[in-house]
Parts: sequence; structure tokens; C-alpha cells
Amino acid sequence: MNYKDSRLEEASRDFRYLLNQGYPRKGALKFVGDHYLLEGISRNYLYRTVFSKEQAENRKMKLVLLADIKDNIVFIDGYNVLITLESICSGENGQIVKGDDGVIRDIKAVFGKYRGNEMTKGVLNALISLLKLYHPLAVLVFYDRQVSLSGELAKLTREIMAMHGVKGTAETSENVDFQLVHLSRDVEGIVATSDGVIMDKVDKIIDIPSYVSRTK
Repeated sequence: MNYKDSRLEEASRDFRYLLNQGYPRKGALKFVGDHYLLEGISRNYLYRTVFSKEQAENRKMKLVLLADIKDNIVFIDGYNVLITLESICSGENGQIVKGDDGVIRDIKAVFGKYRGNEMTKGVLNALISLLKLYHPLAVLVFYDRQVSLSGELAKLTREIMAMHGVKGTAETSENVDFQLVHLSRDVEGIVATSDGVIMDKVDKIIDIPSYVSRTK
């Protein structure tokens, strides 16, 4: 996919304009997508990268540095972070995009169909090893229970955390968004996610994949 394509750039501009005027996000995306005859992946690109100026700036102000996790609890949106990291580590740079809000995302939209693969254990090892370097107080990882084999993935994550001596746990949840928002508020933790719904409701955000991408 060519992100510098003039048609996609024009569609991004128009979508951004409509959002800045207060139009509903889904309706504006359909209008722009239909107008420019965009395919699914191009619409995913717009949805995951283009935001109103106000929303983008509000999110940017919440972003913290990796060094800021020292002595703080880190709450991780499990599948959100894992899928993006796997795309980065597999060299699928064409699937990784940076949004107006300064956060990178995967545009494949495979969340509900995700299955662990030969990379999963190594990626989790890399994630926990990276966090350990910055001495978080604890790491809590949440996987969506409705996704197949989430329990096994949570178990694998706990084993890797124990191996590295990182305090915390990994578990499944019926509503990851709700847990991340409310737990982070209760203990003033830092949330690792690129999910816009969560980002708009929490106070501090860490974009872990952005740090990994710089080494690839």
C-alpha cells in the first residue's frame, strides 16, 4: 500500500476536515471512503491515523516516555500491543502507521482472528525484557477473553514475567477497555495501548511499539 498516494492524501485531508468540523467519525469515514472509492485497507488506514486536531493534541499530551514507567504500574492492552509488536518484528513495516496523535498502529485489523504463532514467545520475551530495563513497580497484562486461546497466552506471559523476575501478572478479561481505564485511575498507572477509546479516557499512555520500531 502506498501511503503517499495522492488520492489517499486527499482522502486523509478531507476526513480530517470533517472531524475538525465535528462530524461523527464513522459517518465521515464512510462518506470519504465512498467518495474516493477506497478499499478496506485504505479505510483502515484513515480510521487508524486521522483524528481531529483537538483529539490528536489531547492524546499527545498524555504520552509519557519509557523512562517514566520507573516505580509505576504499567497496564498493558495485551492483544493491541502484541499484534503491533509482531508486525514490527516480522518486518511488515507496510502495515505499521503513525497517526496524527503520535502513536503507531497496525492496520491489518486481525484482532478477533488473532492466533499465536512461532514469533509470539520471542516477542513477549522482548516486551518483558524491555520493560524490566526501566524498573516498573509492576506489569499487568490483560487479554480479551473472547479471543481463542487467550488463557494459554496469559499463562505464557506469566511464565515469561516470572522468568525475568518482573512483578505483576497476566490474565483474561471480558472487558479489557473497562479494566484498563478504571484500574489505571484507581492507582494512577500508565497504560500501554493505541486503542483510541482507551486513550481518550486515561491520564497517561506509553507507546511501547514505537520504541521497538526504532531498533528495527
